[in-house]
Amino acid sequence: MGKTTSALKAFYDPTKPYDDNFDDGPTLVSPTDKPYKNSGQPKFKFLGKKLYSPFGIPAGPILNSKYVKYAFERGFDVVVYKTQRSMEFKVNRFPNVLYLDIDGDLTLAKTSKPLLGKTDTDQPIQQLSITNSFGNPSRGPVFWVADTKKAHSYQDKGQLLISSAVGTIKEGFSNEDYYEDFAKAAGLAKSSDVEAIEINLSCPNVANEGILCYTLEPVIDITRRVKERIGNIPLIVKVGYYSAEQQLLLEKVIKEISPYIAAISAINTIPAPVVDKNGNQALPGPNRLVSGICGAAIKWAGLDMVKRLNQLRRKTKAEFEIVGVGGVMTPADFHHYRQAGADVVQSATGAMWNPQLAAQIKKTI
Repeated sequence: MGKTTSALKAFYDPTKPYDDNFDDGPTLVSPTDKPYKNSGQPKFKFLGKKLYSPFGIPAGPILNSKYVKYAFERGFDVVVYKTQRSMEFKVNRFPNVLYLDIDGDLTLAKTSKPLLGKTDTDQPIQQLSITNSFGNPSRGPVFWVADTKKAHSYQDKGQLLISSAVGTIKEGFSNEDYYEDFAKAAGLAKSSDVEAIEINLSCPNVANEGILCYTLEPVIDITRRVKERIGNIPLIVKVGYYSAEQQLLLEKVIKEISPYIAAISAINTIPAPVVDKNGNQALPGPNRLVSGICGAAIKWAGLDMVKRLNQLRRKTKAEFEIVGVGGVMTPADFHHYRQAGADVVQSATGAMWNPQLAAQIKKTI
């Protein structure tokens, strides 16, 4: 598939600001970037819905209904509309995506040292890693509820659109206000007619909101509130990577939220400091030294989480399904996740630079 030169593109163009991508995208990646036609009958299942494949794209690069349409048309059958809020929220400053040349796995030990962020790379796509830092921007519910309904109209037989929601901290908010805002955002998502809702408890790119999935009480409180608000719509919780030292916490989280959830999605990204060639913070703006890392270098963490979630599911006889995310760049990566216990697998970085990934995977299942 070559290297990331100027001749090769992603359907989200990292050389352009977020709003330009939002308004003008997605970008056609190559002359072979053409729709895929599903055929026959869907033979896989997720959340009770039949699917042509247990593969899709998580929320990150699916900016609006145009991106949903693009993804569904290229054979990605489980697509998550970008995480939305109950209010308007500005995107982090440009740039939002930088390339990272990481040798092998981005282990937790490696995250203690800064990574070099660059505007280009000579890495093959299969080994591509990036940082992305958007901050879960939103044009507000007046726009996104209507646009999600439009996106849902593009969902065809054997496909599933999922809406992703997150709470927002406003000045003067108590913890309870913040947790309730998750429920408010999820309630708005429910009004968009989607058949499943995901709540994001693992975003590393909004400094004052933190990564909630590592604090037990907020996870329980938010999950309960959201489930009460959305009723019988299946709820997915998106979490980050839990280290071996956090295994007991993970077990407590699973035990407490299992009554409310239909699935767990893991992982989001691995946070790490990103600097430029001079050793300065690469992404402009306050509190952006540490940014979420995704792509090939985090596959180990996604796989490890899926294996551990699968073991916990068997041990506790809980009935949640598992969405495996992180470093899925090739069909082989997809199968590694499935073998580890993932009911559905999703790819962001891999799909962005290779929109034919779903078609390639479908040749192997």
